[in-house]
Amino acid sequence: MAASAPYGRRVRIDLNADLGEGFGVWSLGDDDALLGIVSSANVACGFHAGDPSIIARVCRTAAHRGVTVGAQVSYRDLIGFGRRALPMDPSDLVSDITYQIGAVWALAQAAGTSLRYVKPHGALYNTAAVDESVADAVARAVAQAPIDGALLPILCLPGSVLARVASARGLIVVAEAFADRAYSPDGMLVPRSEPGAVIHDPAAVVARCLRLAAGDGIVAVDGTVLSVQAASICLHGDTPGAVQLGEQVRAALEAAGVTIAPFAPAPVRG
Repeated sequence: MAASAPYGRRVRIDLNADLGEGFGVWSLGDDDALLGIVSSANVACGFHAGDPSIIARVCRTAAHRGVTVGAQVSYRDLIGFGRRALPMDPSDLVSDITYQIGAVWALAQAAGTSLRYVKPHGALYNTAAVDESVADAVARAVAQAPIDGALLPILCLPGSVLARVASARGLIVVAEAFADRAYSPDGMLVPRSEPGAVIHDPAAVVARCLRLAAGDGIVAVDGTVLSVQAASICLHGDTPGAVQLGEQVRAALEAAGVTIAPFAPAPVRG
């Protein structure tokens, strides 16, 4: 799209991506390249992907480039990449999420930065969006693990059960929209098992991001216009051409006068 979109220089939006999703010698996506595009990094905590060395490497690079670090918590599901909903006792889920937050916090500290927010991954994200019990477990885990004396924000779908429950617990809820995922009329994501759940047309992805920055919402699969005021846009790093698509999105937003900046700025270290 042309650079003449009517956005002022005061418009700011965050770009986030799921990073560190390798394991051992196995890698997924180009973390280094994406850390040159996004302003926030959702770092896999080791339960659906990631390991201590990978977490540390992503945190070091993020710290060097001024990218904010978040914990991408998930079900304990390495073999399913965290995309399977696992029935769990809520107290066990709280412990699992707290554990993951602590792991990324420690490695971020060692890298010279700090953990600034939490985002659920995959099946945990989708289940917490509609299930009260799971949403409450996520919110409880974040509420009981303040970092540097402050509660961490939760990045999630606006209007979801998790957004409501987290807000009721006194947590800051940051509204997120997806650049390349199809939406149902109810504002939820179309399941990946359904055709068209992922948008592969770069022009359509860029157009959606420009609409979001302009405050024009998202067009659902049935043509419904969803009123979504997102503070952060998620770019998936595990799809073919992800880096090139991310570059196009960032370039289009900046050309339109939009400032790319994290919603939770990384702390300045002395």
